[in-house]
Amino acid sequence: MRRRRTLLIVGGLVLVVVAAVAWIGVRAFLAKGELEAAVPLAQTVREQVVADDPGAAGTTARELAAHARSAADLTSDPIWRAAEVIPWIGPNLAAVRELAGATEDVAVGAITPLVNLAGSLRPELFKPVDGAVPLQSIVDAQEDVRKADDALEGAAKRVQTIDEGPLINQVRGAVDQLRPVLTETADTVDAARRAIDLMPAMLGADGPRTYLVLFQNPAEPRASGGNPGALALIGTDGGKISLLQQASTADFPRFPEPVLPLPTETAGIYGNITGRFMQNVTLTPRFQLSAELASEMWFQRFGTRVDGVLSIDPVALGYLLDATGPIPLATGDELTTENAAQLLLSEVYNRYPSGPEQDAFFAAASGTVFDRVASGNFDPTKLIGALAKAGTERRVLIWNAAEAEQALLDGTTLTDLLPTAEQAPQTFGVYVNDATGSKMGYYLDLQATTGVAKCGSDGQLLGLQLTLTNMAPADAASTLSDYVTGAGQVGVTPGNFRFNIAVYAPPGSMPGGVQRDGVDLPSQLATDGEFPVTQFKIELAPGESTTIDLGVTAYDASGTPGIVATPKVHLSETQQASINCEFALQ
Repeated sequence: MRRRRTLLIVGGLVLVVVAAVAWIGVRAFLAKGELEAAVPLAQTVREQVVADDPGAAGTTARELAAHARSAADLTSDPIWRAAEVIPWIGPNLAAVRELAGATEDVAVGAITPLVNLAGSLRPELFKPVDGAVPLQSIVDAQEDVRKADDALEGAAKRVQTIDEGPLINQVRGAVDQLRPVLTETADTVDAARRAIDLMPAMLGADGPRTYLVLFQNPAEPRASGGNPGALALIGTDGGKISLLQQASTADFPRFPEPVLPLPTETAGIYGNITGRFMQNVTLTPRFQLSAELASEMWFQRFGTRVDGVLSIDPVALGYLLDATGPIPLATGDELTTENAAQLLLSEVYNRYPSGPEQDAFFAAASGTVFDRVASGNFDPTKLIGALAKAGTERRVLIWNAAEAEQALLDGTTLTDLLPTAEQAPQTFGVYVNDATGSKMGYYLDLQATTGVAKCGSDGQLLGLQLTLTNMAPADAASTLSDYVTGAGQVGVTPGNFRFNIAVYAPPGSMPGGVQRDGVDLPSQLATDGEFPVTQFKIELAPGESTTIDLGVTAYDASGTPGIVATPKVHLSETQQASINCEFALQ
């Protein structure tokens, strides 16, 4: 009898297990079908939004949400959750539940509110009407964008925490497919949220604002771009943007002492001239410091206390011209996307040898472009794309005096030239400062290559190789103007250029020396905040090229190093190469 009872109990348990396995198997099959049905609908929603069909996009979004919700429900019942403790199968069930939940978060929490905006927040709404950007539409969009951003951030974190180690190939493949898409999308919507939260205030929704605009000139490089030779004061009020005043560095005195106390590190690396001359405030890659110094100099010179500082360069201006179309200038020139950099950074110096004439040309060109944008005579989609491209290349920088507003930009590429917190563990900062007193930066070609090697048990060796070339014509000394070559005033042979290069290594890394063409190069070692800094000087004659090798030992790096660099006139992509433990790139 006891044996029979035991058999019945065992048989019952087997039936329960079989039933549970069947239950899970059926629900997994159904959830798979729901997720497979949801994937193409996400693409359909995107196409319908792009095609400006918000009604159809809304219908598709609701269908997508229903499939996603069903998949999440199928993978989260008590039996499924209980089975997640079973070795081997459990982690896979948990991963599928997280994938289904993340898909539901995106479909319900992100796609639905974004589709709601598709019909109300279009690029055209960013165009000024009667001289003012309609701010209410932007304010109305804030809540939906915040909801979408929160949902995407939560979904991305959910998938990021999945441990792929114990997963079978099918589940691991789904994780690998979804993880980068969620991360990229979350970053995009996060940027939109920051912009929509910040834009109304900066455009004067709460009252008049004034902003100082620095036009950085990469023909005379500085760490964050170039000499801010041309400046403008703009005002915003209720969405209206006005050009209030223009100036140049010639309008500012040589301040006997820094206008604000300089950090000891900044003074040690770049000198106290950073805080004494308007043209040198951008010697540091820390744009917040540059902006505060420029703001104080403007106040001491003109008596206006600004609410923020913006920076842009002629290359970014050229991107904007793709949205505005060619702009005729009073000089008879036509400013276009194709010729903006060459005209503003090279031709103007040969055409107008004196500083005042150059300043007048820059003022006329920038004022004409400003008038075109302020009038609303541009393609809004192209303008947004141009600003996004310029921001990615660090050609647009923003500092707000109000801490709460500046906090909205924390962690983005719009605040300074330093690697972001996410980039820092495996990224070099490479910053170029002119030491020629000239505009020879237009002829600088800088190529960068990086590599990584595991050397011993401690840390990794990160290698950086820079190839610098002076692209000026062989007869530059006689064919280029003295204003461009510097005329030897600081001891540099006309036609040559001399630059100070500061390389910021990942925080916590140990610099290992610098070589130029295989020979040790004298350098200055310092720190700037958490970054170890190696600074050295390079001089090149026309047509001359040189190669710099630099290696550091890093303990938190993962993957091949990246580079954040001073924006140049001509950009080149960072190349990757193998590296040996002598830090010479192969």
